[in-house]
Amino acid sequence: MAALAVAATGIAEAQLKFEISGSGAVQIPIAIANFSLNASLPQDLSQVVRDDLARSGYFKTVDPGATPLSDTAVVNFGEWKGRGADAVVVGSASRLADGRLDVRFKLYDTGRQVDLGGLALTSTQANLRQSAHRIADYVYEKLTGDRGVFSTRIAYVLKQGAQRYQLQVADADGFNPQDALVSREPIISPAWSPDGSKIAYVSFEARKPVIYVHSVASGQRVPVANFKGSNSAPSWSPDGRQLAVTLTRDGNSQVYLINADGSSARRVTQSSGIDTEAVFSADGQSLYFTSDRGGGPQIYRTSVGGGDAQRVTFKGDYNISPRVSPDGKSLAYISRRGGRFQVYALDLASGQETPLTDSSKDESPSFAPNGKLIVYATELGGRGVLAMVSSDGRIKQRITTGQGGDVREPTWGPFLP
Repeated sequence: MAALAVAATGIAEAQLKFEISGSGAVQIPIAIANFSLNASLPQDLSQVVRDDLARSGYFKTVDPGATPLSDTAVVNFGEWKGRGADAVVVGSASRLADGRLDVRFKLYDTGRQVDLGGLALTSTQANLRQSAHRIADYVYEKLTGDRGVFSTRIAYVLKQGAQRYQLQVADADGFNPQDALVSREPIISPAWSPDGSKIAYVSFEARKPVIYVHSVASGQRVPVANFKGSNSAPSWSPDGRQLAVTLTRDGNSQVYLINADGSSARRVTQSSGIDTEAVFSADGQSLYFTSDRGGGPQIYRTSVGGGDAQRVTFKGDYNISPRVSPDGKSLAYISRRGGRFQVYALDLASGQETPLTDSSKDESPSFAPNGKLIVYATELGGRGVLAMVSSDGRIKQRITTGQGGDVREPTWGPFLP
């Protein structure tokens, strides 16, 4: 097990600690050389890249030594191969005349002795970590074939004390948490829009659950579902034009579709039970949702046009909170087995299910946009914390924060342009 301690800054100051166990089926040994610098920088670029790749579970970082190497350096492939590195990253950062930073790097395959490319990035000092995440994304994709998610964001709800709820947005590694909303009343069910510009969530500030759509950049928000009764569980369509929501306007909790501006509410499910937590399929043509219509909570699927619903989960008597993988091939959900609430994955083609976690109070799974990781909330020492697990269950991470409070309901944002 490896432990990475990282400090988070922003409006809400925090200390986050990653505890990582397990690894991918194959770990790539890689050296991230210390970047050559001609400017004083607030963060160690190369260390951020190392930490990103180590957290993925698919890389084993090799000690690069103390000597900095710029992107223009002549790489001694035999030396790096002798250190055990199959790949090496070299880079530099220099200050431009306007005060911004010019960040450059190159990635090399030491075995084949070939240049695998690199990038030239222009960054402000405040966005330096984001540049490091982009470097890690580039390396991850080049060496694994899958797109990296280090430069994406997560959102979650932090409860501190009896009457302080914070909707926070942070980098995928937990750094730079920013308060999108602070309220004395509960905030639940945040969900990112497909373009990453907005978050839909439920707030109880009106003394009842109301769904809002919140602009991340401007902080402006509008209520989009404030019907009679309860308004809950928003989820975006893949094109961002609609939201699936749960309303009690006509009696029991049922699934409806509304336009993203709150107009044109249309009922989708028709049952005498409770239908809730609807999410769109990857192609936007179906909805997966939780229902107790069969006696206990199970996951069902129906067309966005309504009609008959087909049951999807059959093992266990309690399955809730479906989340569809980005490729549409699997579901992550919470299942209760033997009194333990754990994250499971279901292959939709074969019907085979796999337990992904070994904890007992998990909730709110959410896929990374590349489908390789799932963030969820769990409980540690009586307090809610964030955790991540790979979609095959091999890599597990637990994230604890030193600021106290309960962290709940995480949602992983999309790839950013």
